[in-house]
Amino acid sequence: MPDTTSAAARPTPGSERITGLDTIRGVAVLGILTMNVVSYGLGTSAYFNIDASSPQSWLDWLIGGVGEVFFDQKFMGLFSMLFGAGIVLFADRAAAKGRRAGLLSLWRNLLLLLIGVAHAALWDGDVLIVYAVCSPLLIAMRNLPVRLMFALGAVAVIVPSIGAALLQPTIDADGYGLGEYWGVAGTMSDAVGLWFISDFFFRGLGMMLVGVGAYRSGFLTGRKSSDSYVRAARWGLGLGLPLSAASFGLVVLNDFGSDVALIGTIPNTIATIPIVFGYAALISLWHRRTSERPFNERIRGVGRMALTNYLTQTILGIAVLRGLFDPADLSRSLLVLFVLGVWALQMWWSQAWLAKHRYGPAEWAWRVATYRRLPR
Repeated sequence: MPDTTSAAARPTPGSERITGLDTIRGVAVLGILTMNVVSYGLGTSAYFNIDASSPQSWLDWLIGGVGEVFFDQKFMGLFSMLFGAGIVLFADRAAAKGRRAGLLSLWRNLLLLLIGVAHAALWDGDVLIVYAVCSPLLIAMRNLPVRLMFALGAVAVIVPSIGAALLQPTIDADGYGLGEYWGVAGTMSDAVGLWFISDFFFRGLGMMLVGVGAYRSGFLTGRKSSDSYVRAARWGLGLGLPLSAASFGLVVLNDFGSDVALIGTIPNTIATIPIVFGYAALISLWHRRTSERPFNERIRGVGRMALTNYLTQTILGIAVLRGLFDPADLSRSLLVLFVLGVWALQMWWSQAWLAKHRYGPAEWAWRVATYRRLPR
């Protein structure tokens, strides 16, 4: 009999890697830092309300606005989409190697849950717990029709917007109940807290489901024509960016008032899926044209070590921004310098590490724990 256990534990050969996925994943993990860094340095309120951090220069306002329109939710959405695709890709490959794909995947994602819990102890913005909790649903639904996956994902993403619309009229002019979410006096109410958690969870689940559909359709694996990606970029960004800008404009025109704190998120939430598809299309086109160039190789390296890089972003952010600075001394423009420094560091160390090792440190530990044996 063939040794299927050993075969399943062997590393994926380089020739079997989907390099386009690595490129998109690399951009996603670098992009997610642009928003998480605000939480590291300026706190929760400044993450959701750019008016909550002060004083600010015109450059800080510009950076905040660009972040809201082009980055907020979008790179978490892209990261979530890639994680959903990765869960199904792992299950497919485990099944092809003769393993019980469902059970192995559940064990693997139980380990991810433990990693997420440890990460959340350091920083309360962890998303790995959401991915781990959602993984059994994705594994069970992974063979559903692609269009149904897209539809279910879109519904999950949009559901919190309904809650925001229903909850907003209960918020008074002083923002009672918003608490740290909007940077106003008082504590967060149970209703707002429940909406906040459900918004985070459903957007993560929805984008993971969309990611499975995008993987199954060949969109994420580079199997579409260049014309298809061009059309996806045009339609996605042409529809999504105006919606995202309108969301930000609504809040600005109402002077960041608490009366738009929740409903102001709705256009941006709806914009997330088309923008994420637009970004993924642009990255896929870029990968086709530059896959052999050194810079693309560095981005792929970041993507191959996505878990390591995601975790180390938090470690660096907490250690540097909270350990060495007072929030009152930080600004969004200074955070941009931190982001650029971390990007340069991660592009350098990812390539340097992978030149000698097959996996990043966190990826290696996760794999060893999954198979309970050292990879060959």
